[in-house]
Amino acid sequence: MKKIDFRVALPNLITILGLCLGLNSLKHAFEGDFEKALIFVVLASILDALDGRIARLIKGTSKFGAELDSLTDFVNFGVCPGIIMYLWILNGFGFYGWLVSLIFVVACCLRLARFNLDISEKIEKNNWKVNFFTGVPAPAAAGLALLPMIISFSNFNQVLQIEPIVILFIVVLVSFLMISKIPTYAVKQIRISRSVFILIALSTVLFFGFLFKNTFETLTIIGFVYLFSIPVSLIHYLNLNKKYEK
Repeated sequence: MKKIDFRVALPNLITILGLCLGLNSLKHAFEGDFEKALIFVVLASILDALDGRIARLIKGTSKFGAELDSLTDFVNFGVCPGIIMYLWILNGFGFYGWLVSLIFVVACCLRLARFNLDISEKIEKNNWKVNFFTGVPAPAAAGLALLPMIISFSNFNQVLQIEPIVILFIVVLVSFLMISKIPTYAVKQIRISRSVFILIALSTVLFFGFLFKNTFETLTIIGFVYLFSIPVSLIHYLNLNKKYEK
């Protein structure tokens, strides 16, 4: 019997754990506990950010792991947010609410399929475009779709009260952002110098401190920061395109 390399197995186990966390978000959503549902999606996104990095760090990357990660992303950041939003507020629109949920899930599926093709092409070409995603990535899209719910559980809900019909259109807009051609920053590809690493490490500690202390307020701020980064990344991409395509 062929033995399984632990370096390959570990990242896949982390991915599977992330899948279990995502499915647990559905359990809590069905029970009407949407705060816990959100927390489990956040935990799943943290593991999603870790599994690939750990795989590269310990040289445990594999084709199986890449496929497993993609399927897990579809469940955690496509199916789960779509159903959670439907159970939370979109069901009030009947058929149209369910249709919007389906649009989001299908858009996530299409986005991940395109990503799997794009990343291989960019790696083969080894060009600057590897620093950008095409469209909003699935984890970020899940966060944006869930942002109205996150705001409702934060202290910002006093000044940011979003009407249900607006939430419906937000989910539709996020769905199209996923499958759009808009370039967005690929954070996973960013390379930092050693001098900046300490600052990043301290900022990460502060981030998790605020996340534990003021979870939904921190997530709300992150959501708006990411929204602001979309036009910034587009302008940056266009400038680089002019520079390198001359």
